[in-house]
Amino acid sequence: MSADPLISVKNLKKHYNEGAIKALDDVSIDINKGEVVVIIGPSGSGKSTLLRSLNLLEVPTSGSIFFEGNDITDPKTDINKLRQKMGMVFQHFNLFPHLTILDNMTLGPRKLLKMSKADSEEKAMELLKKVALEARAKDYPSQLSGGQKQRIAIVRALAMQPDVLLFDEPTSALDPEMVGEVLDVMKALAKDGMTMVVVTHEIGFAKEVGDRVIFMDNGKIVAEILPEEILKPTNNERLNAFLAKVL
Repeated sequence: MSADPLISVKNLKKHYNEGAIKALDDVSIDINKGEVVVIIGPSGSGKSTLLRSLNLLEVPTSGSIFFEGNDITDPKTDINKLRQKMGMVFQHFNLFPHLTILDNMTLGPRKLLKMSKADSEEKAMELLKKVALEARAKDYPSQLSGGQKQRIAIVRALAMQPDVLLFDEPTSALDPEMVGEVLDVMKALAKDGMTMVVVTHEIGFAKEVGDRVIFMDNGKIVAEILPEEILKPTNNERLNAFLAKVL
């Protein structure tokens, strides 16, 4: 762990309807290099809003977010350049249907990192081997299962050589039998030291892989626990009630 946080969120607020809806209500959190921070909570608790704020897909009402020392909420900051270092994996894959898997993976590195076609394809094939999908490089997304698409989405994000990966409920759109194959890829990334912030309902993953588990409710961080504490009663009744329903 480095002395300075990779990401530092200070007093973040996101309000709608002139403050009537507080999606984020004065949230502060530091995320260190090499950490896996898992965010859990009921629907509407603000966890996805917080995650999407980390790369300014959601623009906060007030507060600040520092990434590698840069205030990304400062209008002078080149957010697109910083986003290249922040990989994002969504619920619904977001693969380009008209491109092959290989072309999906090499588009970003070629356009944004200015990698050559040969180098980007070599790197893409290395990553596809890591998720046992190198044989599907010439296929199109429509030819893959949901679990395969999500594994591709993860390694596509890795192809940009990010410093952090943000996961927004990456398994929630998958059939139950496909969840394990995606979680296995994420576990391998954690073992390799990738910094990850993961919004998920997969409590087993949080317990096995997370360094910290953040519980959100009503736009606030209301509890922070260690993964091994998930199966134990805590001193937070709201967290206990939530875990009782999902475990």
